[in-house]
Amino acid sequence: MGAYILKRILLMIPTLLGIMLMTFAVIQFVPGGPVEQVIAKMQGTDSDSTGRISGNTGNEAGGNQQTQAGSQDATAFKYRGAQGLDPEFIKSLEKQFGFDKPAHERFLMMIGNYLTFNFGESYFRDRSVLSLMVEKMPVSISLGLWLTLIQYMVSIPLGIRKAVHDGTTFDVWTSGVIIIGYAIPSFILAIMLIVVFAGGSYFSWFPLRGLTSDNFSQLSVLGKAMDYAWHLILPLFAMGIGGFATMTLLTKNSFLDEIRKQYVTTAKAKGLTDSQVLYGHVFRNAMLLVISGFPGAFLGAFFTGALLIETVFSLDGLGYLTYKAALDRDYPIVFANLYIFTLLGLVVGLISDLTYTWIDPRIDFERRDV
Repeated sequence: MGAYILKRILLMIPTLLGIMLMTFAVIQFVPGGPVEQVIAKMQGTDSDSTGRISGNTGNEAGGNQQTQAGSQDATAFKYRGAQGLDPEFIKSLEKQFGFDKPAHERFLMMIGNYLTFNFGESYFRDRSVLSLMVEKMPVSISLGLWLTLIQYMVSIPLGIRKAVHDGTTFDVWTSGVIIIGYAIPSFILAIMLIVVFAGGSYFSWFPLRGLTSDNFSQLSVLGKAMDYAWHLILPLFAMGIGGFATMTLLTKNSFLDEIRKQYVTTAKAKGLTDSQVLYGHVFRNAMLLVISGFPGAFLGAFFTGALLIETVFSLDGLGYLTYKAALDRDYPIVFANLYIFTLLGLVVGLISDLTYTWIDPRIDFERRDV
């Protein structure tokens, strides 16, 4: 097992570098970079994500005459945005953001710093990237952790019951319900929940935004816990309704495969009850795929789908932070999140494989090609 773990760790290095390199290369061709963003603001214009400029510019005659710039590509925008600015000042901006160095030097410097988890400073927030990520992390952890736990607590018992009652009315209508839930996009469901239950048009049973109330610090311990749960109900429901289908059907199919095997028939022939067979023999083998996927499920709940939910419910987490950073061309935040997410994904993949061997010692990855 030690050799297998070492091979997987060694394979993580080129994978991580490859993902970072491809993203870094793409970023070089994205118009409207941080230098252009600063120039646009100084010129009284705003640049959108395509590098075009629009807005109002005042003339020196004192009027409020509006001039609208036509659509231009990134190169035209760069020269137009720089009109009237000292070339030395533009060079100082490029030096400030690190664009005075060749691309390969900037990439190597970035990777060298990231090896020690030195993510530098945000371009526009005047704070270190690491402190920003730590500040936003509790929101994302709350969503990811509770969503994963609730999904497992609901999906596993439901999947087991569906497997035992395969083909019955209960199995059919529960499958219909979870498949319909899976088909509804999470952000559409989130908007529907807000309209119906958060004061949109019908009821005001749940808060519209945030993770806690304004008077959270004044509440008792029990009051804080209830307030925290109250704010999480709608976001977790919107995020988790699709995940229930995947986990439930995975559990059901896994148990069905085991129930149909010969050892189950043999156990029943020996006089064991259905419950003894199910939980004494089938459960351990059937739960192999389900439990081993827990690290990956948590990572998916932590990072996947949280962006739209955080935006809809005004939850200031990592997803929303990365989204705003991408719009603002705050590249240190974007690359730091990509690096952390990719590294965690690779580590969680290894942990999932090791979980297989922990649940079933008969599995030996060292005998297989990595």
